[in-house]
Parts: sequence; structure tokens; C-alpha cells
Amino acid sequence: MLTSDSRAIGRVVRPADADWDDARGTFNLLVDQRPELIAFPADERAVAAAIAHAQALGLRVAAQATGHNPGPLGSLEGTMIVNTSALAGVAIDADARSVRVGAATKWERVTPRLSALGLAALHGSSPDVGIVGYSLGGGLGWLARKHGLQAGTVTAIELVTAEGHLVRADADHEPELFWALRGGGGNFGVVTAIEFSVVPVRELYAGALFFPLERTAEVLHAWSELLPALPEEMTSWANVIRFPPFPEIPAEVRGRAFAIVMAAFLGREADGRELLAPLRRLGPQLDTFAPQPPEALAELAMDPPDPLPYTTAHALVDALPPTAVDALARIAAERETLTLVQLRHLGGALARPAPGAGARATLPGEICLFGLGLVAEPDAKAAVVADLDALSAAVAPHRVGDYPSFVEEPADASAFFDPATWARLRRVKSLYDPRDVFKGNHHVPPAERP
Repeated sequence: MLTSDSRAIGRVVRPADADWDDARGTFNLLVDQRPELIAFPADERAVAAAIAHAQALGLRVAAQATGHNPGPLGSLEGTMIVNTSALAGVAIDADARSVRVGAATKWERVTPRLSALGLAALHGSSPDVGIVGYSLGGGLGWLARKHGLQAGTVTAIELVTAEGHLVRADADHEPELFWALRGGGGNFGVVTAIEFSVVPVRELYAGALFFPLERTAEVLHAWSELLPALPEEMTSWANVIRFPPFPEIPAEVRGRAFAIVMAAFLGREADGRELLAPLRRLGPQLDTFAPQPPEALAELAMDPPDPLPYTTAHALVDALPPTAVDALARIAAERETLTLVQLRHLGGALARPAPGAGARATLPGEICLFGLGLVAEPDAKAAVVADLDALSAAVAPHRVGDYPSFVEEPADASAFFDPATWARLRRVKSLYDPRDVFKGNHHVPPAERP
């Protein structure tokens, strides 16, 4: 039974406290989070106490750990953040190829240890991202064309419900909740731990081909024409990146812009080289491909490790015709506000739902477009947004959907799912959170009572 005892929560930060601004900060410095208060529970019991206290105060609850992608939460008026950053811990069972982590654990604490054991997880582009949030949203990473989304590897989730119960959801226990959590996000409780399986990988062929910015159109055309010939064992991304002039960035790319093709291949170096030969014949300025341990994938995308002010655009699209590639190349090369324009190759396992999969089992389309622009000063935002809008317009005729984890502003979440999946998610929400206590990224409301 829920009881409200603020002393059981542990640390609670309020707007009048000196550490308020640090406590409410996020990875995107443009997001100005203003909840009513923030709780920092030390364990599952403290999480339950925080949920009870929020309800006693008439507040909703939003769970947060690393502060990535906070934009979809929208206004946090009338909301308590339950910050799970104290719920850490990593346990690896190499023989079972299984990992258990606490809610705050980032990939950087897991991937090197797995790599040393000849194992790899389906992590994404940044080692700084939290595993739980990444997994609940789907999880689109470097091995996705062969092994699918990270959500498909999740074998158990532990969470505290609106009633204060610590629940373990897996294929045999609370199966509907287990289904909904894998893709439905943090709408059903505060997750405290997660378990997932990993795959055997001792070495792969991975790296990047750097080309001068003025060759962007040539590179994007060559890459897009190559995609139908690539096996599922290869996942590749084409990018236009403008590197800032920061001293920690390697001198050969610092302050410069490039068209870059990155790839990871689960196979022999010789086969990987043959697959990429059409791109190499273009004569890259820099070639970093080599046999690598799986932990090298964590840094392949060169994502920034520190919080930044930015805004984004995103779309899932079908295979792009040459005219659309031309438009994307022109915008990416000419619009200097765009720090990153990225095209990720989809298909393969991403198009096939595995038996027993969760609410987010696949992604439509052949390419995932993601654009990002840094907003160094408030007055610069309008220009960045205009250029991102141009990027979106270039692929609008070919758009087939969204990957919710890349939608970084409030949106109607029903658009992310087919009608049957959306209705099922709402039914699960009504079973476990009928009063709509939990406010997850891309909110799922309870089903209306008949």
C-alpha cells in the first residue's frame, strides 16, 4: 500500500535550493526543464516513496537518469522528476550472454567489458547514453541490420508501479506490461533495472571514409546506389559533419567539414573491403577502416560527450531517388548551420518482427534521416530551424514514418504506431497506470473506460 513519507525518499531538490539549476539540467541545453521538484532516490524503496509523495501532492511523475531527449516531455508543470541516477550497477553473465544494469547505467560502463569477453551489445552511436531509456524507445545501433533493435534483446525489466509495487516483467511474468515497455517508453512506471542479451563478436571490420565537403553529392549518390548490394552483416551511415574548432578534436578534422561514410561489418576484412570498393574508388581523403574489437563502435560516430544547445529534424524514408539525393546533398553542403546531416541504412532485421517482440519491433523505410544544428546563441535558432525544415522538405514525398527516439519535441505518439499497437498500449496503460501518474517521453494515455 502506498504511503507518503518524504523522509524515505532521500535527497529532494526544490526551485529555491542552490543546486536547483544543476539538478534540472539536461543534455540539450535549449531545454529549460521546470518541474515542481526533483527526487533522487537511492534504491527501489525510495523510488516507491517518491511516487507516493508525488501523488500525495497531486503531482505527476517523470523518470529521468541521463537527461537525453527530454524535449518530448513538454511542460513539467505539476510534475515531479524522479531522477534515477543513483541506481547503477552492472552484472555480466558471459556464459549466458546476459547483462543486468541499473536504471542509470550508460553504455560506456558496459561495452568495454563486453568487448573484452568477445561480446557486443546493440548500443547506438554514443557511449554516454543511458541503456534503459535507449532500450525502452527501441534502440537503433551499429549491428541493427543483422540483429534488429535493442528492445528485441531485452529479457526482463524491473520497475515501480503507480501503486508502489516493485514488479519484474518478462515473457512469463506480467507479459502485457513486458510487451508495452519494449517500445512504449517510460509510460508505465519508473524502471529501476533491465536485463538484456548480447551477441558474440570478437572482431569486426569498421571505420570511416572522409571526403572533402565539396564532394558531398558524389559521395551520397555512390553510397545510396551501393545500399541494395549490401548484406545484413553491414550497417552503414552517410554523414555530412561540420567539426567545431575545439582543441580536443583531432587536428586533421578540427574546424573543417566532410562528407563521411561510416560502416560496421560482421565479417572478414577482405569481404568488407570488397563491399566498400565502389566508395574507395572515389579516393577518400582519410580512411580509418580496420579490423576492430566491438568496443570501437562506441566512438565510431564521434558524437559529442558534453551537453550542447541544439535542435534537430528527423524522418524515416523509402529509398531516395537521385533528385532527392541531390537536394539533400545541396542542403547539407551549403547550409552552414547544419552541424550534422546523417543517413542511416535500415532494412534487414529492422524490417522483420522477431517472435515475442515488444511494441517497437521494426522500423519502416530504407533510410533514417537525422539532422542537427547547434544553436550557439538564442538569435541563431530561427536560421537553424529554417535549414532543418528545408532538410525535412527535401524528403517529405518519401517519408514513411518516424523513429520516436529521434523525435525531440512533444508529438502525438499515436502517429508512431499502427492502430492496433496503439490501442494495445493504451489498454496496458489503463491496467498499470489508470490515473495517468507517469509522464513518459511521447506520452501514452490510458484507454478510455467504456
